[in-house]
Amino acid sequence: MTAANANRPSPSPAPPPPVPPNGAGDGTGDRIQFPDFCSRVDLQNVLYLHEPGHIPTLIAHFGSPDTNFVLGDVPIGWAATQERDGLRIADLLVAFNVDRAAIIAAMGYSISEQGKPPDFVLEVASPTVARWDEIENPGDYADFGVPEYWRFDHEWGRNGTTGLAGDRLVNGVYQPITIYQDGPARHWGYSAILDLDLCWEDGELRFYDPAAQRYLGTYDSMRSARIASEEARDAARADRIAAESRIADLQAEIARRRAGQSLD
Repeated sequence: MTAANANRPSPSPAPPPPVPPNGAGDGTGDRIQFPDFCSRVDLQNVLYLHEPGHIPTLIAHFGSPDTNFVLGDVPIGWAATQERDGLRIADLLVAFNVDRAAIIAAMGYSISEQGKPPDFVLEVASPTVARWDEIENPGDYADFGVPEYWRFDHEWGRNGTTGLAGDRLVNGVYQPITIYQDGPARHWGYSAILDLDLCWEDGELRFYDPAAQRYLGTYDSMRSARIASEEARDAARADRIAAESRIADLQAEIARRRAGQSLD
C-alpha cells in the first residue's frame, strides 16, 4: 500500500457502468487513465519486492506475458478515472488471462474493462500501514472481488499483526488461509491462485513451488547459483587440463621407453 492510500475512502459498493477504453464521450479522444500516485517513500516495496527480484521471477514463472500480468504499485478501480476516490494501490498484483496492454495504457487495473478483478493482491506492511492492511483493506478488496488477499510484514508481530497472512474469498467474505510454522523463523501458507507457497523466512518474502519442490529464484539466489556454476565450470576445466597433462606425460614416458627398447 502506498502513502497515497493513507486517507482512502471505502470503494464504491457496486461497479459503475464501463468506461469506454478510448475515452469516447470526454471530448478529448484520449484514453481515460488512472491518476498518478507518488511511490511510497518507506522503501518497503523496494526492499522486499523489487530488490529481491520477485516480480520478474513471477513473470518468468507464469509465462504468457501478454495475458498474465504481474506488477507492483498498481491502481485498482471499477473503471479508469482521474478521481482518486474508491481506488486502491496494490503493492503486488497478479492477474491471469487479461489484456496487459490495456492495463498499461490505462496506467492501472480497470475491473470493468478487464471483465474481472485481479486474481491476487499482496500488500507489504510498514510501521504506519500495518494495521490498515490488516483491518481496512480486506473489506476493500472483498468488495472488488479479489479472490486472494495477502499481507507480508518483515517484522513479525508489528502492532499485533503477523508477518504473513492470507485470505481467500468465499461467498463474498474473506476466510483466513492456514499459515504453517517450522520454527520461529519460517512460516508459510499455500496460495491456490498462484499454486505457490508464500513464505516468511527470517523476515524475507519467498515463493516456493511445491510441485517442483524448489524456491523461485531471487537475484541473490540466482547470483549465487551463477557463481557456483562458474566455479564448477572452472574446476571441471582445471581437472580436464590436469588429466590431459597426465595423459601427455604418460604418452611421453611410453614413447621414451619404446625408444630405449629399440636401441637395445
